[in-house]
Amino acid sequence: MKLLLTHVPQARRQYYGARALKRLQELVDVVLHEGDAPLDSAGVIAMARGTDFIIADRSTPIPAEVFAGLPRLKVVMRSAIDIRNIDVAAASAAGVLVTHAEAGFVKSVVELTLGFLVDLSRGISRAAADYHAGHMPEIKVGRQLSGATAGIIGYGRIARDLAPLLAQMGMTVLIADPYAQVDDRRFQKLPQDELLVRADYVICLAIANEETENLLDAAAFARMKPDAFFINMSRGNLVDEAALAQALEEGRIAGAAMDVGRAPDQMPSPALARLPNVIATPHIGGLTPPASESQAMDTVRQVESLVKGEVPPGAVNLASWSRRG
Repeated sequence: MKLLLTHVPQARRQYYGARALKRLQELVDVVLHEGDAPLDSAGVIAMARGTDFIIADRSTPIPAEVFAGLPRLKVVMRSAIDIRNIDVAAASAAGVLVTHAEAGFVKSVVELTLGFLVDLSRGISRAAADYHAGHMPEIKVGRQLSGATAGIIGYGRIARDLAPLLAQMGMTVLIADPYAQVDDRRFQKLPQDELLVRADYVICLAIANEETENLLDAAAFARMKPDAFFINMSRGNLVDEAALAQALEEGRIAGAAMDVGRAPDQMPSPALARLPNVIATPHIGGLTPPASESQAMDTVRQVESLVKGEVPPGAVNLASWSRRG
């Protein structure tokens, strides 16, 4: 059996890793993309001719023409949760299975979120930047997390790991998620509008879909306290960036931190990132060796299943999978 790994060399080192690649090469004949730029549809078709499987990185689109151009292709995998670069409807129509990896990045994202909370509260990066520039930082009174209120929007895997840590730190934890049951008595479930009014820190961890597009809009930021901070660790399309920028520039909220945005590769938008009351990182929440290897090894386990003729974990359109033979 034959597989195309679409990652460019740098992405392969960062997001896939030598151990996972070695094991993959023991299982199947692996075709590697050695170019500097991500493959387009024509490039995927050219490199994947005769392959059974594709593991696609986030920068490589897999639209309908790929399935039409590769009649032998059986499965397209992602070493991540996010499969928005794959046209799942077209894959299903063509009988191709689509899979995603497990959420191996949870603890890494939680740790970065904690770092954002401390930095927003104590001005660490602001003071460091001033010192690096040869200036004496302005001495400002910080905020203690213990005793403050954190409002988490979305109660998925990351939130379920983060919320207990915040409670252990002495924070009041509010949760807004219309589809989740919150059984932990340390947390209080509220409608989002009420959470926004009460929280000192609003942490966006909701899933990204059509329903949550611009979930945090001008009206949402208007409900927040003037001294509240906003943190986005989910996806940029949950936020009306123009509304957030206006709230930050006018001082209607105290500041924001983000690891995601609407820029390419889901990075923070430069227009927001350059604001003085914003802390931004280039989508590195899950960029740690344990997180990357966990997800890469999950695709290896999927290939192991496929080689054995079994259904791989992480399948999203199993009922439509007809290209098995």
